[in-house]
Amino acid sequence: MGKVTTGFSMSLDGFVAGPNDSPENSLGDGGDRLFKWYFSGDATHEVPGGNRTFKMSKEGADMIQEASQSAGVLVTARRTFDIAHAWGGKHPMNVPIVVVTHRVPQEWVNKPGSPFTFVTDGVESAIEKARQIAGEKTVVVGAPSVVKQCLQAGLMDEIHIDLIPTLLFDGISLFDHLGIKPVDLEIVEVNATAEVVHITFRVIK
Repeated sequence: MGKVTTGFSMSLDGFVAGPNDSPENSLGDGGDRLFKWYFSGDATHEVPGGNRTFKMSKEGADMIQEASQSAGVLVTARRTFDIAHAWGGKHPMNVPIVVVTHRVPQEWVNKPGSPFTFVTDGVESAIEKARQIAGEKTVVVGAPSVVKQCLQAGLMDEIHIDLIPTLLFDGISLFDHLGIKPVDLEIVEVNATAEVVHITFRVIK
């Protein structure tokens, strides 16, 4: 059975998106702060969906390539699903997607070629379904709200942070309002460039 993991580009003050789920800060003066490292090197990485190519450091490209190859399923939130307009029916990761929701969008039910499975009875059921789909591959959690629920339920195995040297001062935080006892982590890998520090943590249980 594969591990449950998550990964985000994050500002030094803990934000993974702007206040409106955008990469911008509250002043709206940029939008590329959290992701400019995707375009700051000479190594090429083409996303599995085949519709975009990044130019980054060799370390970053190797890391993303390894993560893409190990991913078996993505677990996300209905809010993210809606904001992304269902990624047009094909997520850039090009893997099956489990959506945690209270309301199933009927237009996607039994739609031919749909990669989506909708789970309405909570995050634990969603992770269980994702493990069934992923088999020995990794379950990737791709929404901050679901990451928090996984931490609260003791379901997360690994956290990867691409730490960006910027302060946003506002936005979507990955670890706020957890309401649980402290979670200890073990640093298992660190790589750094001038634009980003890649840190992988194992969740100690």
